[in-house]
Parts: sequence; structure tokens; C-alpha cells
Amino acid sequence: MSVALLIVSIVAAYLLGSIPSSVWYGIGYFGIDVRKQGSGNAGATNTFRVLGKRAGTVVMLIDVLKGWTATCLASMLFYMNEIGETELLVYKILFGIIAIVGHIFPVFVNFKGGKGIATLLGMVLAIHPELASVCITIFILTLLASQYVSLSSILATLAFPVLSWVGMFGHPEPLLIVFGFVMFVLVVFTHQKNIVRLLNGNENRVNIFGKSKTAARQ
Repeated sequence: MSVALLIVSIVAAYLLGSIPSSVWYGIGYFGIDVRKQGSGNAGATNTFRVLGKRAGTVVMLIDVLKGWTATCLASMLFYMNEIGETELLVYKILFGIIAIVGHIFPVFVNFKGGKGIATLLGMVLAIHPELASVCITIFILTLLASQYVSLSSILATLAFPVLSWVGMFGHPEPLLIVFGFVMFVLVVFTHQKNIVRLLNGNENRVNIFGKSKTAARQ
């Protein structure tokens, strides 16, 4: 693959990740900037809090699609015979991570974005849909039991490398395991404030059947 094509692909993955769906959707349809309300985070969770379930669902699906599309750029290059089968996973991970970085630091809104969980989900769905489905199940069960989105996200992210390590879906792939633990560290880093609130017992709860039990915080 030529250097020029690689650069174009990297830029495309970053720009896809940078699409600030919560900000554009909130301002475009509600006249509300979610960064100025609720937790102040430009992500799907805060969109659920500020704009409701329908808006939050739309934003979440768009963010998932961003990660999936960026990751699938590698498949496009593969079918164009620009990369080989042995390189496919490497480029999927590369483009997916770049999309997540774009979501966290989006060029379109002064590099202040969300935490990248939905975009990470889209990336994982493109890489390993079966394992991603198990992680989604863990997220949902944890959310229903605890009503903490942050805790659910952290545990679901940790499940990916752990289940890869134990070979739940065949022979362990070292690159996937390393990638999974790196993503887990990134998620922990972006959820530092949430972790502190969890330890202090005052983290924001999200009641999917009603209003949040705790007022959103900065």
C-alpha cells in the first residue's frame, strides 16, 4: 500500500470518529448543546440524560456506526488488494483506534468529545462480532443491575481481552488480547472522575425506565 493511501485512510478514520453526533444532533434538532447541560460530556450517555431516550439512541447508533465504518476501511483496502490477509487485523485495529481518538478529540468541536465507548463498540463489532455480542450482554446486565453506565462500560471493556485470553471463541489471538487491554486502560483513563464517584458512592445513575436518580454532575 502506498504511503499516500495510508495517510488518506488514517485521515478518513479520524474524521469519521470526529463527527460530533451528540453536539450536531442536539443543536440541530433541539437547539441544545449537550456540552452545556447534564454532565457536560459530548457523548451518548449525556444525550440520554439531557435530550431523552430517542435522541440518545440516535446518537449512540451513529457513534457505533462511526467506529464500525472506520474499522471497515481496512476491509476495503483488503478487497482492493492493497493489504494482505495477514495485515487485515492490524489495520482494523489501527483505523478503529484512530476513530476512537477522533471521537475523544474531535476536530470539529475544539477537540472536546465523548469517552469513546460507543465508537469502541462499533470497532469491536467490525473486528469480532461474536465476542462483541458477549460484551454487549455484559454491559446490559451490569446496567440493569447497577444503573451505572460507567461501571457497565468498564466491565464490558475488560471482558473483551479476558474472554479473548481464555479462548472463548477459539485459539487466543495475541494482538487482540493486547489491543483489548490497551482499550481497557484507555476507558479507565477517560472514566477517572466516574471511578472516583463510584468509590465515593455518588456516581450518576441512569434509570432506563425513568429519570436519573442522581443529578448529573460535571
